[in-house]
Amino acid sequence: MPIVPVSFFGMVLGLCGLGGSWRAAHALWGVPAVLGESIMAAGALVWALVLLLYVLKWLLARPAALEELHHPVQSGFVGLAGVATLLVSIGAAPYSRAIAEGLLLAGALFTLGFGVWRTGGMWRGERDPEAATPVMYLPLVAGSFVTGTACGVLGFQDWGQLAFGAGLFSWLAMESVLLNRFQHGSALPPAQRPTLGIQLAPPVVGAVTYLSLTSGGPDIFARALLGYGLLQLLLIARLLPWILRQPLSPAYWAFTFGLTALATATLLLVARGETGVLAMLAPFLLALATGVVALASAHSLWQLASGRLLPPQKRG
Repeated sequence: MPIVPVSFFGMVLGLCGLGGSWRAAHALWGVPAVLGESIMAAGALVWALVLLLYVLKWLLARPAALEELHHPVQSGFVGLAGVATLLVSIGAAPYSRAIAEGLLLAGALFTLGFGVWRTGGMWRGERDPEAATPVMYLPLVAGSFVTGTACGVLGFQDWGQLAFGAGLFSWLAMESVLLNRFQHGSALPPAQRPTLGIQLAPPVVGAVTYLSLTSGGPDIFARALLGYGLLQLLLIARLLPWILRQPLSPAYWAFTFGLTALATATLLLVARGETGVLAMLAPFLLALATGVVALASAHSLWQLASGRLLPPQKRG
């Protein structure tokens, strides 16, 4: 049985995120709906496959799953199982409300439960500061924001606003920890540098959530979130030569969710009447997100075909 890293759920985030971007482009510009729906379907297919293999990992390779769960960095990716499920619920919403609500409930409960368990463990202290990476955002920040977005899509505004608050203030608290580590700790080792792509996600995923839970014209808070996201994009671009010292691998899917959320939030704001610089940037951000997801997908498919996608299995 292939031992699939739990971080592979990040592929679902990139694909479903891009599907959401093209759904927004369909609503705004009338591009063919099949584009967004096909990408959403691909994301749902990858979710089902990775979820099956991850469950089998717990059943047939439990030591590997436990090692991952208790790893100071890799354990954060476990939260993606819930986040990916929430994104699939958003994808299912136009087709079956019952399925969408079931996936929302399952994804939200898993995300909240795991996020509280992992974060509570971190609060006990005795944690190596070098273990602080952007993966910290995934359980509570990404989980809460995407829960809020799914609630907004399905009409549970009150629950969505609570989730948005949980994600917003968790992000602000963790951001200070990470910036302190980046500025005063040792440099991230090459294998962890692609996780810096996650640094883009909190403000722009939060912007998608905020826009999913509110109505009316563009406002300063939505623009502020996108402004900070664009700043993160510039900082990542400045560091890209340093990050790319780590060869291309599935780890680079970490860039895709933030980029697709940036494109989606910008398109949603334009649909509300934004006519300034964000309206000018919208098609370029959509093209950037599409290109990066396409590159990550092509590379992963090539690695799969050549038998190099999965890490070597440990032999006892």
